Amino acid sequence: MRKYFVLDTNVLLHNADSISSFSDNYVVLPMSVIEELDKFKSRSDELGRNARKVIRDLDHLRCRGRLAEGVEMENGGILKIFTEGDDIVCPGLNMKVPDNRILAVAYTLFKKGEKVIFVSKDINARLKADALGIGVMDFEKQKVNFDELFSGYREQLVPGKVIDTLYEKREVEADGLDLVPNEFVLLQDEADPKHSALARAFNEKKLVRLNPQYDSAWQIRSRSKEQRMCLELLLDPSVQLVTLVGQAGTGKTLLALAAGLEEVIINKRYEKILVSRPIIPLGKDLGYMPGDKDEKLSHWMQPIFDNLTFLMGSGHPTKNRQDDDSMRNKVDKLLKDHVVEMEALTYIRGRSISGQFVIVDEAQNLTPHEVKTIISRAGEGTKMVLTGDPYQIDNPYLDSSSNGLTYTVERLKSLAIHGHITLKKSERSQLSGVAADYL
Repeated sequence: MRKYFVLDTNVLLHNADSISSFSDNYVVLPMSVIEELDKFKSRSDELGRNARKVIRDLDHLRCRGRLAEGVEMENGGILKIFTEGDDIVCPGLNMKVPDNRILAVAYTLFKKGEKVIFVSKDINARLKADALGIGVMDFEKQKVNFDELFSGYREQLVPGKVIDTLYEKREVEADGLDLVPNEFVLLQDEADPKHSALARAFNEKKLVRLNPQYDSAWQIRSRSKEQRMCLELLLDPSVQLVTLVGQAGTGKTLLALAAGLEEVIINKRYEKILVSRPIIPLGKDLGYMPGDKDEKLSHWMQPIFDNLTFLMGSGHPTKNRQDDDSMRNKVDKLLKDHVVEMEALTYIRGRSISGQFVIVDEAQNLTPHEVKTIISRAGEGTKMVLTGDPYQIDNPYLDSSSNGLTYTVERLKSLAIHGHITLKKSERSQLSGVAADYL
C-alpha cells in the first residue's frame, strides 16, 4: 500500500529536492503550499532560491500530465497537487490559516482511509497533526545522530613501549584501531596513565606525533589537548577543510583567526583571510541599518572584531585605554590593507575563492545545502574553516542533528583533506565556563 506524504512548505524551502525523496509513494502538495512558495520566490536568499527551484521542477512535471490528477516522477513516485475546496475541514482549526489548511489536506486523506504521513520541520505543526491522529515525521534525509557525532579524537590504552616508540621514531603502527585520516589518539600507558602521548592518524594504519611547528599561532598557545589538535589541523596546509564544534568560549573562532593571521602574515601561505557568518539576530531584529555594506556588516561581525582586537594585543587583555585604541587601529589597518575581509554569506554564492583562508563562523545556522554551496566556492590554494555551536541554533527549522555543520562533520570524516575536532572545555573565563556547564 502506497503512502501519502503531505509536505509542509518549510520542507521544500529547507531542501528543494525533497519532493523526490520518498521513492515510489505519493507526494502531496496542498494548494496552500504552492501559494506560500509564490511569496518566497522573489527573495534573494537561500529560501528564495529553493522556492524557485521547486516551482521550476513542478513546471517540468506539469509537462508530463495534470498535477491535480498526479504525475509520475523519475523515482517511481507520484506527485499530486491537492486543490483545497470548501469540503476541506479540520476539527478545532481555523481554516483561514494557511498552515491549518495544509493540515486539513492531510486530515482529509487520513479520513478517507489512506496511509498518511505529514512531513514538516515545524514542531508545532507536527504536534497538531499528531493530535489529529495523523502520522508525522521531520524531513530526515540530511540528518545525523548528534549524540554519536564524530569527535575527531579518542583515548586508547596501550603498552608503554608503544608510546616510547612513538617518541623515538615519531610514528607507530595503529594496530586494530580502525582510524580515519586526521583522527587524533591520546595514547596512555596501561601501567602508568601519566605516561602518554598525543598522536594523529596519518592513515588508517599509521599514527604520527604532532608537528612541533604547529604548537602555536600568532603567539597563541593551546590551553587544552583539544585546542592543540585544532592548531594541528588549522596550520597544516594539507588539510583543506576544518570543522570545529564546541560551546561558547571553547576558542573555536579565536584559534581560527589566530591561525589565519599566522598563515597569511607570517607564513604568507594565503593571500588574505575572508571571514563570514550568517546574519541571524539573537532576539528581536534591529531592523534597517544605515550605511554602506561594510558599515552594516560591522554590527554582525562584532564578535570577529573582538577576537581580532584580542589577538592584536598578542593575546593579552588591554591594560589601559591607550592600549585599547592602539589595538583597534591595528585591526582597522588589517581591514584597510585587505589582509582581513568581512563578507556576508549572501555575496559568497557564485564566487570562486582562490588562495584564501576562509572562516565561516556560526555555521550551525546553515542548512546542509548552504554549507555545500559555500564549500564549493573554494578554488585552488584555499582553506576553509567552519566553526559553530550546535546547541545555539537561531534558525527555526534546524536543530543539532540537521544543521549543515554537523552534517558536514559526519559526511566528510573519512576524507584526508578534512579534519574535525569537538571542543568541550570553555577557556574564555571561569564565568563563561560556569555558564556553559550550568545554564
